Amino acid sequence: MRGMERLADLISRHAQDGRLARILLRPERLAAPVAVDAAEIAARGLTGDHARPGKRAVTLIQAEHLAVIGACLGRDAIPPELLRRNLVVSGLNLSALKGRQLAIGGAVLRLMTVCAPCSRMEAALGHGGYSAMRGHGGWCAEVLTPGRIAPGDAVRPLSEE
Repeated sequence: MRGMERLADLISRHAQDGRLARILLRPERLAAPVAVDAAEIAARGLTGDHARPGKRAVTLIQAEHLAVIGACLGRDAIPPELLRRNLVVSGLNLSALKGRQLAIGGAVLRLMTVCAPCSRMEAALGHGGYSAMRGHGGWCAEVLTPGRIAPGDAVRPLSEE
């Protein structure tokens, strides 16, 4: 493949680290998310969050997708609290990181699976809300290394090596 780059090499490159824009905790099932100034990510997920341990322990969404979802609904950017994701990340394409490890503050997560919208999005966003979120609903991650996080922390893909 002289002169051509390997796909794996292209996928592994990122123009910049991302930033953690917001942290949202859901204190109990169906409770409204609450923004916090810092949080601890424990082995089971965010401390104080009603989470699923394992590959869905923490949920992430790109800040840039909030405007896309809003545009699909004929509105301005959607407030992230309506979408029930834990971490709002900007400046980094999360979809390019499936299966990869991310360092955020003192924690390390692995992006595992798409966080598909649920039927509650139709109620939260109005007619067409479910469809507007498809492809923009974010990612579920498992916790590899617990640690403290805060808005402004770098979101950095870790090397595959």
